[in-house]
Amino acid sequence: MILPKPRGELSAALFESLRALPEAGMSVPASADSPEDAALSLWVLHELSYRGFDDVDDEAEWDPATLGVRRTLERDLEQRLRDRWPGHPGGGYSPDELLAYVAADDGPSLAAYVQKHATREQTLELMRQRSIYHLKEADPSAWVVPRLPVRAKAALAELQFDEYGDGDPNKLHAHLFARGLEAEGMRSEYGAYIDEATVEALEVNNAMSLLGLHRRLRGAAMGHLAAFEATSSVPSRKMAQGLSRLGFADALVGYYEEHVEADAVHEQLAARNICGSLVEDEPAQAAEVFFGAFVCLDLEGRFGRSMLDRWGVEA
Repeated sequence: MILPKPRGELSAALFESLRALPEAGMSVPASADSPEDAALSLWVLHELSYRGFDDVDDEAEWDPATLGVRRTLERDLEQRLRDRWPGHPGGGYSPDELLAYVAADDGPSLAAYVQKHATREQTLELMRQRSIYHLKEADPSAWVVPRLPVRAKAALAELQFDEYGDGDPNKLHAHLFARGLEAEGMRSEYGAYIDEATVEALEVNNAMSLLGLHRRLRGAAMGHLAAFEATSSVPSRKMAQGLSRLGFADALVGYYEEHVEADAVHEQLAARNICGSLVEDEPAQAAEVFFGAFVCLDLEGRFGRSMLDRWGVEA
């Protein structure tokens, strides 16, 4: 993967500086000139810790100036999320309370629209937007494994083992999605459609990386995971039905069918065994678990509304 097209003054200067490292120092503007500019810049800076870029030296990941830019953008994103968060409901934690909190969300359902109404062109656009996450899938949560106490660590490892195909590379969920894209004649390489990614899609991904890459946010990362899994099983069934209705390839339909049963199990595993044991061992993480769940619901809702708006559909 090479660096994407810049979307403003910050990303243009940042990408130029990244290409010049380590020979030249970092020189970027103090702030972004648009939300898209900021979101794309942060996505690129996070990707230095995932697979990197062919046109950027691997040393850039730990360059002090690069980390400074990343931290500024991360703080801005986290502050906006916390400003929107209404706060910790109830004050305690139980798995049932978390699942009820998630179930009460009334955000728009892209899966329901795809199931019954979306055109093939709209669904292809959605696949391109979702590919930014699905070709990475469980990787943001993997950062959290060494940061958890014993019981939560074991439970997260169990969930991740399933996400990574139980040791079979052909069953790894990100690989299943890539095969589905290939079956539709779409590009399947990592980050292939980043130049099309909306600011909402970028922020969905940036938030997962933010939570996963910071130890202090481990509770929020696991709350996000629990909310994500709890809102995946039924929508995956609807997506599979919609893709079948539109004549999509069996490989892509199969990707969503795989998540119907898997994510129903993961929902309980995340809410009870991961978050539940984490809060028992570290009670101060209770509020952060709910914050992470809010982040998932809030950003997914914003992404859903943005896509429906693009298609002229009332949310």
